[in-house]
Amino acid sequence: MLEQHVGVDARPGQEGAEFFPDSVGVGRYRIDVHPSTGMRTYLDLESWPYQIPLGALIPVRVENLLPACKNIGTTHITNGCYRVQPVEWSIGEAAGALAAFCLNERQAPRSVRNTPALLEALQGLLVKDFDVALEWPSPIRTHPTRPVWESPPRFRSG
Repeated sequence: MLEQHVGVDARPGQEGAEFFPDSVGVGRYRIDVHPSTGMRTYLDLESWPYQIPLGALIPVRVENLLPACKNIGTTHITNGCYRVQPVEWSIGEAAGALAAFCLNERQAPRSVRNTPALLEALQGLLVKDFDVALEWPSPIRTHPTRPVWESPPRFRSG
């Protein structure tokens, strides 16, 4: 995951985060990177509410290994928004569902992502059996995250 996928300033002229057809969940948190021992300062950037793409859970060079929380394919910068607990829980839920799905279907995780029918079946399982949201509704998707000291925008349901 790159800043160009989720960062507001890194997506000039775009309204919302990158759309991922292989989404297995959603997250919403600012990009914040804490100071390091090397004296780098705190980084706090607006991000769009984003998706968790299945591709970020599948290692490039290793088969049959899945992340369970903070160890998905992110950069140091985007880890700032994917590292928070609600997103970690969503990643763990998706990884567990993927592992069970792969065992039941006798498929490797990479095959599920790369085969449209298998991907659709996994996403259907996540939505139907686990009530997982695969994308944000428009009013939320198009409003960047706010600093924790600001009130979030209010939406009417309806």
